[in-house]
Amino acid sequence: MIKFFLMVNKQGQTRLSKYYEHVEINKRTLLETEVIRSCLSRSNEQCSFIEFKDFKLIYRQYAALFIVVGVNDTENEMAIYEFIHNFVEVLDEYFSRVSELDIMFNLDKVHIILDEMVLNGCIVETNRARILAPLLILDKMSES
Repeated sequence: MIKFFLMVNKQGQTRLSKYYEHVEINKRTLLETEVIRSCLSRSNEQCSFIEFKDFKLIYRQYAALFIVVGVNDTENEMAIYEFIHNFVEVLDEYFSRVSELDIMFNLDKVHIILDEMVLNGCIVETNRARILAPLLILDKMSES
């Protein structure tokens, strides 16, 4: 089960955070700082899976952004690694080559995409067309 999902830039600034288990606000900041530090300090040759406290971190770097997913011990690391890639492909398809600015200025749409893919910490959808369908309907409604 997914515990949290983070998008972070190389400077360590959180661009998106989504928690699927309750974590107090002050503890979130501390957790994010520790998670970001542990992921950013690793070299490209090191594995993208980290044992961290009572869960695992799976991360992937895309240009200047790191996507970090915290999961429990029973989750398949490769499935989450591919989920991250699928998430980025969906963003690329919607934004036509997604960038950090797209995420910052369209945070609501990024949350909709993530909510279509993950429900209560479980991956429920991976089909790009079905993930983007609600967003495309919202875009059509806003145009008219």
